[in-house]
This record gives sequence, C-alpha cells and structure tokens, in this order.
Amino acid sequence: MMTLLEVDRLVKRYKVPGGVVNAVSDVSFTLDEGATLSLVGESGCGKSTTGRALLGIPGPDGGSIRLDGVDLARARPSEVAEARRKIQMIFQDARASLNPRRRVKDLVAEGLVIAGMAREEIHRRVDEVLVAVGLDPDQVGDRRADEFSGGQCQRVAIARAMVMRPKILVCDEPVASLDVSVQAQVVNLLEDMKQEYGLSLLFISHDLAVVRSISDHVAVMYLGRIVEIGDAERVYTRPLHPYTRALLDSVPVPDPQRPSRGKALGGELPSPMNPPTGCPFRTRCPLAHERCASETPRLRQVADGQRVACHVAADGTAA
Repeated sequence: MMTLLEVDRLVKRYKVPGGVVNAVSDVSFTLDEGATLSLVGESGCGKSTTGRALLGIPGPDGGSIRLDGVDLARARPSEVAEARRKIQMIFQDARASLNPRRRVKDLVAEGLVIAGMAREEIHRRVDEVLVAVGLDPDQVGDRRADEFSGGQCQRVAIARAMVMRPKILVCDEPVASLDVSVQAQVVNLLEDMKQEYGLSLLFISHDLAVVRSISDHVAVMYLGRIVEIGDAERVYTRPLHPYTRALLDSVPVPDPQRPSRGKALGGELPSPMNPPTGCPFRTRCPLAHERCASETPRLRQVADGQRVACHVAADGTAA
C-alpha cells in the first residue's frame, strides 16, 4: 500500500508571555493510501496543532513533512502549493469556519476560484460535491451558512474540502459539537466519501467510541508526544501504555451493574511550558520509577504493528 503522508520528528512551539509552549514534540507517523489514522488524547495534548501544522496553519518549527512524495520544507513554492491541494481540512466548529456573509455555492467554490479553474467546471464540481454530501444545490446554493443547522454546516464544510479532490482529509474533531444522532450521520458520510473518492483520513478526536468505529490505526498523544501507535483493534484490546489503558478505562459503560474497568486517571495535565523530565506521563503514572524521571522513552516496536514509548510496558501485554 502506497504511503501518502510521512511525518518525521514534527515540532511546533508557541512563544507566550513567560516562556515557550511545546505544543508538539518529536511526532512521527505515516498515513497510507485509503487508510484512516486517528489521533486521540486529552484536550491540550497537541492533536489539533499536529493536524494544522500539516496544512501550514501555522507550519511546523522543526521536522519534515513529505506529502505524496514532496518534501514540503525543501520543495519549490509552486510544488508546495500543488502538493497542499491534495490535503484539505474540516474543522470542529463548522459554523465558525464558514463565512456567514457568503452564499454556500461561493464558499464551496472558493478553492477552485483561487486555483484559476474555468467557471463552467467550477459550477459542475460544486454541484457534484453538494449532491455527494446530501445537499440539493438548487435549494442550498444561494443560502448562507447561518441559515443551517450544525450538521448541515458540517456537510457544507466537507463539500468545501472535497471540491478540491484531495487525497487526504484532516478531520479535526468533526463531530464533537453535534448531537449524537447527527454525529453518526457525519461519520457515515465521511466513510462513504472515503470509499467513493479513495480518501485517506487523519481523524482527530477525543471520542474513543467514534475513533474505534472509523480507524485502521490509532496514535495516542500525551503532552505533545505520541506515546502509543498501532493497529486500532490491537490498541483497543491490548493497550501497552498506562495512559492508553487509563483512557480506555475512562470510557463510560452503559450498564450500572458493571464494575469500573480500572482506576480513574488522577493528577493534573502538566504545563507544556514546563513538562516533566524524562517520561511526560510519569507524574500521573502508577508504574513510574527512577528511570522514568531521567530518560525520555522512545517509541519502540513491541507487538505486531504496535509501538509504545514506555520503559515498563510489557511485551505484548497491557501495561
């Protein structure tokens, strides 16, 4: 299977009063053609920053991004511009991402207009993607985003991304602000678009149930680092990192008679301006020991297709 996206040791920092926020530190992963990789973790772990860095909003401060064979840090500006058309993003708050003063057909067409496409082809492509996301171009084309529900706005946002015919779609918490019934509709729509257009998805979410239903692979992030990555089913059934285990144990079970699956994750998320030495999770980890404070664990192969950054994770068993 061809690899479309290669991210190697990605770094993103923000200067703030009093210091520097290390939002993303040494993140590496690949995304194959037709696959879905999900980034999961608590709020503030760097998931969205990673996704945005891939599109240059804003770009990374270190590391490399190779998109469909093009090194975005070394290629000519024209090559970078052409490559970036192959990756598009949909945002968590679809309503806020759509200009309320513009008509839907103009919002969806904007990327094609910037690319200099002929007007007739623009009209054809806009109608095509609106139909694909379940909207009637004749009914919605001249209306504005503030006339629609959250779910309808997310469909418009998906159409705006898909009109560029990307190879990769970055989905940043695309269902977090929607009702549960609408969430299912949007997830099913993304799956349909993936199959119809041969898309690869980078799916960013904190909803572990949604992630399990849509993912081929899962990367767990904590304090700007990937602490575990692997096949989705293996990560869910045999988590190797204590943090992954704690996340899965925190998922509510709809059965009042069923006991809790594990101890709740305690402590506060450390400040990214002053992260702990060694393992970033050690201040909340029940298995931490001296080595965890002095040495930062690197991702290592532990099981088939599964890597973990932990000094104490046992081979092939849950930590």
